[in-house]
Amino acid sequence: MNDEPIDPFKDDPGAGLSDDAGDEDPTLDPLTEVERQDVLEDLADLEVYQALLGPVGIRGLVIECEDCHEPHYFDWDLLRGNLRHLLSSGRPRVHEPAYDPDPDHYVTWEYAKGYADGVHDTLADEADDPEPPGKPGGPGS
Repeated sequence: MNDEPIDPFKDDPGAGLSDDAGDEDPTLDPLTEVERQDVLEDLADLEVYQALLGPVGIRGLVIECEDCHEPHYFDWDLLRGNLRHLLSSGRPRVHEPAYDPDPDHYVTWEYAKGYADGVHDTLADEADDPEPPGKPGGPGS
């Protein structure tokens, strides 16, 4: 009789996987300076997208996975964490699709970028068009 407890993860195929940054994969090269800059820009863009889209009920972004060719739904914090992990470790996190997300609450990266660009353009147009003098309630009335 064996007195040791049975390992519930003994036959789990993912049991040996680690998501620690110190667990380096020798086949992966560190991020180049250009790749690091791209990730930093993505993090900055993500902040803008969340600030603009969060208040209208968008919970995050949907990204088509290159490995499994299925949509993956990421809330803002999870995506931010994944980008920070990529920045610090040079490799993406092991991932799996979100459990039962509501697709109506997620948009693509391209949609978020277009939305942000539209808001920026609208604000720029308003700044370029000063209010005409004599507007009701203005100083010329």
